[in-house]
Amino acid sequence: MTVPADAATLAADYWRTSIIDIHPGSIHVRGYPIQELIGQISFPKMIWLMVRGELPDDGQAALLEAALVASVDHGPHAPSIAISKMAVSCGLPLNGAMASAINVLDDVHGGAGQQAVELYQAIDRDIVAGTPLDAAVARGVDARIALHGKYLPGFGHRFHPVDPRVAPLLAMTDAAAARGVVPGRYAGIARGIEALLTRRKGRAIPMNIDGATAVIYAELGFAPELARGIFCLSRAVGILSHAWEQTGRAERNKGPMPRQMAYRYDGPAERHLAADAKDAGEPA
Repeated sequence: MTVPADAATLAADYWRTSIIDIHPGSIHVRGYPIQELIGQISFPKMIWLMVRGELPDDGQAALLEAALVASVDHGPHAPSIAISKMAVSCGLPLNGAMASAINVLDDVHGGAGQQAVELYQAIDRDIVAGTPLDAAVARGVDARIALHGKYLPGFGHRFHPVDPRVAPLLAMTDAAAARGVVPGRYAGIARGIEALLTRRKGRAIPMNIDGATAVIYAELGFAPELARGIFCLSRAVGILSHAWEQTGRAERNKGPMPRQMAYRYDGPAERHLAADAKDAGEPA
């Protein structure tokens, strides 16, 4: 393959970015000199600037910060946290433990926020097309269940009868909607799903942290994929904290359960090659 004469231009175009511009003695983030951002904007505002290209207003940043704070940790039984602790005990440094843990934040453990945003947005598109809220909620939920099974992301919790993180997040969203910071549509959709589940199940299936933060991400206009990415940023704080705590413990090769607790074997009973050969009519 022939390399174009102007290889420098080729390389510059190949690695082009609208996010950051760096030269000796100069760093601009989305056009802003970094020295004007340091000490002047919060980390949530920096996240917004990096992924969205512009700075949020204070109300938008406050909602994003609330979602970040709410999702940092959920105890050592959460798979990502447990993995970080086991990884450190196996000799990995903090960055290796964090990478190992973050890698499991996929569709099952870590993907519910993205999936809930996708559900809310599908229902919202139906409403914009003219379908009443209750009918759009029912159609959206039924379509999700038909495609993915009965599990509905963002609702119900295996541990909390009522997730204590939801009420303050929704209260902040409602207050922001009242001030015109966000439209408030997605909070209404999420509550509509709660009401539908209560009618169908005959008992409350409350919104959980993923459903509540998905309301915020949808209200703020984040793409579903970014909802998962931002959750990873939040949970990374908990992962780091538990990994660092583990470094202070004299434990090696920490497994998924205490050594004193035996697992259950459900395979074949003890057998031997000689007996297997005899049964098969082969020379032992």
